[in-house]
Amino acid sequence: MRRGGRSPRGRWPRRWTRRRARPRVGVAGVVLVLLVTLFGLLLGRLGQLQLVQGPELARAATTVNTREVTDHALRGRILDRRGAPFVANSYETVVTVQRSVLVDAKDGGRDLVTRVAAVLDLPFDRLWGKTMLCGTAGAPAAPACFNGSPYVPIPLASGVDARRALTLVEQPEKFPGVGVATSPARDYARPAGALAPHLLGWVARADAEEVSGSGGRVDADDLVGRSGLEAQYDSVLRGTNGRTVVAIDPRGIVTDTVSVTPPVAGRDVVTHLDARLQARTEVALARAVTHAHSLKFRADTGAAVVLDVTSGAVVAAASYPSYDPSVFAGGISSAELARLTSPALGSPLTSRLTAETFPPASTFKVISVPAAVNAGAQLTGRYDCSPNVSVGGRLFNNFESRGYGLIDLHRALVVSCDTVFYRLAYAAWLAQGGLAAPTGAADPFVAMAKAFGLGRRTGVDVPGEAAGRVPDRAWKEEYWLATKDATCRRAATGYPEVARTDRQRADYLGRLATENCTAGYQYRAGDAVNFSIGQGDTAVTILQMAGVYAAIANGGTLWQPQVAAAYRSGDGSTTAIAPKRVATVPLRRDVLAYVRAALGEVTRPGGSAGTAFAGFPQARYPVAGKTGTGEVFGKQATAWFAGYGPTTKPRYAVVVVVGQGGSGSKVAAPAVRQIFDAILALGL
Repeated sequence: MRRGGRSPRGRWPRRWTRRRARPRVGVAGVVLVLLVTLFGLLLGRLGQLQLVQGPELARAATTVNTREVTDHALRGRILDRRGAPFVANSYETVVTVQRSVLVDAKDGGRDLVTRVAAVLDLPFDRLWGKTMLCGTAGAPAAPACFNGSPYVPIPLASGVDARRALTLVEQPEKFPGVGVATSPARDYARPAGALAPHLLGWVARADAEEVSGSGGRVDADDLVGRSGLEAQYDSVLRGTNGRTVVAIDPRGIVTDTVSVTPPVAGRDVVTHLDARLQARTEVALARAVTHAHSLKFRADTGAAVVLDVTSGAVVAAASYPSYDPSVFAGGISSAELARLTSPALGSPLTSRLTAETFPPASTFKVISVPAAVNAGAQLTGRYDCSPNVSVGGRLFNNFESRGYGLIDLHRALVVSCDTVFYRLAYAAWLAQGGLAAPTGAADPFVAMAKAFGLGRRTGVDVPGEAAGRVPDRAWKEEYWLATKDATCRRAATGYPEVARTDRQRADYLGRLATENCTAGYQYRAGDAVNFSIGQGDTAVTILQMAGVYAAIANGGTLWQPQVAAAYRSGDGSTTAIAPKRVATVPLRRDVLAYVRAALGEVTRPGGSAGTAFAGFPQARYPVAGKTGTGEVFGKQATAWFAGYGPTTKPRYAVVVVVGQGGSGSKVAAPAVRQIFDAILALGL
């Protein structure tokens, strides 16, 4: 049994030894192969990262490890014609709070904001309104809400006392998330005492939509113009923000400055305004309102304009009621904003220079004279100035004058005889076909009004301008179609709410509704005669009437009213804004001279403004003009005076209007006289 073999306790047979050795050599080889393969893959990946993806990853690394800081450009100033600043810049202290702190608080942060308000001695509502994004549920109206980005600290209060603000950051455990910063703010210098808020406008922080739609040019801390010149020339005034890119470490600590793009300051806007005359114009308008109040008139609105007739430059302009624009500098409260927009208080924020229209009344007659001549009236003819005239079965009376018998058009302008113009307009209406005239029938009175720029915006460089209204046949038809259903309902139901306090007015409104329900589209004789004296549905802005009288003064050129004169850069270089000629009014030279001569007598003894201009140095500086007293249904009369001077070489058109101010000769004319006094005193 053992032959050829060995004991089991001896060495293994040779074949067994070989079989056990092979597997040990294979494992080592496999491990070696795996190591080589992995090392090759690693080298390949490193090569790919370095050669293929290297630039992209480098950019990503730079982005991750850098932050961009906005360097805000200083906003340009708004200057008067002599360089005196109406609006400049200052720095204010701003108290902020992190939005996350408010969101995490159980009460939404009310307790924190209450304590901050107490330290700052400010109303809680003013600060609380700023915690709400504009447009969200429960948020107050802009700018009392927060109109910035939801991703930046909320500016609770601006323009606060710095010492009070610092006490907040010294107590972080009591005022978590509250910070203090400085921010540029608009400073209203009031040169010579002038405010001009409705021309200058106001600014507020950019809202989220403005930031997202700016392509990076605007961020949440930028000031953006909201009205007036601030809005019109916002891109000029705002300048270009700079950018500083800094490197940061994992702790968020700045370690280096990567790049710097310095900001470019906004350019100054130089205006045509003379601050000295602006201040005196504001005073003259305020005095006119006070005088109207003394005469028992409501006098709730008003405006005054001084226009350069040679270029359309706005040299001064005031609106009543007014306000102090600095109220916006530190962030306006809800209560203050409500006061500025309250109809009961006259809506001081509304500009009566551009946004409100008035019936022009007899100031319109300078348009009616050339219109009547174009319709066939004799320039040198004589016309009946009776106390009243019957037109279309209705009696129309003189408002500002008694009957004068047969007079010429010159005299009709001087004494402001309405019945002369009633008869001229009625004759033209009959010649056009009366009620049967088509909608597009040529109307010389309408055509002349439009030639003088009425019924369309003047293009003044201040936002929010109204177009006014020339109520021709087309407008009458459009208005009837738009209001027919409501008018017919009123014809059926009457005006019971009015009848409770005024039965006579309710009956009148009921009869009017019944008539207009079926025939309100008709351009009646009454519409035509009212239009000839600037009454009825005619509506104009004071700037439009200033343009009319400037065109009379300069020979027929309509200029676009312009407040801004030039842009001025930091290096002192100036870019002028050229005057803009809009049109030339088609006036016969003899008609123009005739109208001018009549207007020159209005301010002399015997004229409707003779008393207002008594003692004025007419020999040295002759002034022409026209009074107007506009009737408004349900309201007291509107007082107007529009004039220009000197008549020898016209330079300025001056117009004043006072809503519910009563007589033009007693209220508006004296204010224009005061403004011309200022022009003379200042040597303008």
